[in-house]
Amino acid sequence: MNKKFVIVAAVLMYIISAYFSYEFFSPRVGGSADKGKDGKVADTVNPAEVDKDGTFTGPKTEECPLNGELLTKNHKVKWDKRRPLGVMVENHTESRPQSGLSAADVVYEFVAEGGITRFLAVYYCKDVRFLGPIRSARVYFIDMIQGYGNYPLYAHVGGANTDGPADALGEIADLGWGNYNDLNQFSIPFPTFYRDYSRLEGVATEHTMYSSTEKLWDYAAEKRELTDVDEDGERWDETFEPWTFADGEPNAGTTSKISYEFWEGYSTHTVSWAYNAKTNSYARSHVKGGPHTDLNTKKPVSSTNVVIMKVKESDANDGYPGGHLLYGTVGRGDALVFQNGDVIEGTWKKPTEEDQVRFYDSSGDEISMVRGQVWVSAIPKSNEVTY
Repeated sequence: MNKKFVIVAAVLMYIISAYFSYEFFSPRVGGSADKGKDGKVADTVNPAEVDKDGTFTGPKTEECPLNGELLTKNHKVKWDKRRPLGVMVENHTESRPQSGLSAADVVYEFVAEGGITRFLAVYYCKDVRFLGPIRSARVYFIDMIQGYGNYPLYAHVGGANTDGPADALGEIADLGWGNYNDLNQFSIPFPTFYRDYSRLEGVATEHTMYSSTEKLWDYAAEKRELTDVDEDGERWDETFEPWTFADGEPNAGTTSKISYEFWEGYSTHTVSWAYNAKTNSYARSHVKGGPHTDLNTKKPVSSTNVVIMKVKESDANDGYPGGHLLYGTVGRGDALVFQNGDVIEGTWKKPTEEDQVRFYDSSGDEISMVRGQVWVSAIPKSNEVTY
């Protein structure tokens, strides 16, 4: 056989193989995200608006349904194919700095046990490559994620399961979530969840569980048939009612510093926020521990809206060593909403578990969230907030 022919054939085979490998392994890249003749945004990411680090660089024209943040068409191309994802991220001192809190659309914070808080980080509009450490479920976080439409995804590592009112795994079973929208690491194999001992060196094993938004959304789509629609073709947002949103109006205001504790005398989880008028956001710190940073960005965690819900706290009295807690997340109570350097004193209301919690001013009008991350901390009714 002619040697030159063999070389040419080999080169052609390589080109063909490379082309089809790219098409197969990179289904989310390529094409255009511009609107077509039908007025709809195309369903593939526009690579011309992605930088070398994978960051989307196009004009920010698309409103995130969860927090109103304006993002690019490439972001919308991706979020249009999925549903909200709530992830349990811990806040034990050994779990800091966590990975991925800065990219969450909304964060809910409650005490998990022993004065140690935990976060329900809700993702929909942005991705995060490293996410964790991920820990176990609690019933009141399940109440909060239920406000995000039809079958929101809920990722966690096991959960409270002692018989009684704090039985989180029993609550998930009663809801019929089972192995559908419930993403319990106990039933999902590697590599969707994995342990990483290098991100936080020298910590106990329970502080090493990680995942990524892409891994979790891909697992839900491929194994559970949960994308933007469920297995019956029903969209996730058919029952979802978003908050109202407003553009930011930064000012010097009167609330440049905010602080509060979750448990009296438990200062390792006492929180403070410092307002920055230039970014119109609040940077978070722990009174003992300094600035609360995100390991992914190496920058302090900051939020555009800091909301404090005052709730009823009680013991579950279920015999669990150390004690499980209960928080009154259904009903109404006092609330403080910090945004634009000012504070709005009002109330929160959540009529049922399936309703999104909403916030109202003293006149009874719903408070609009300033476009950007919303951070909601739930503290006992009697706790003081200094601002």
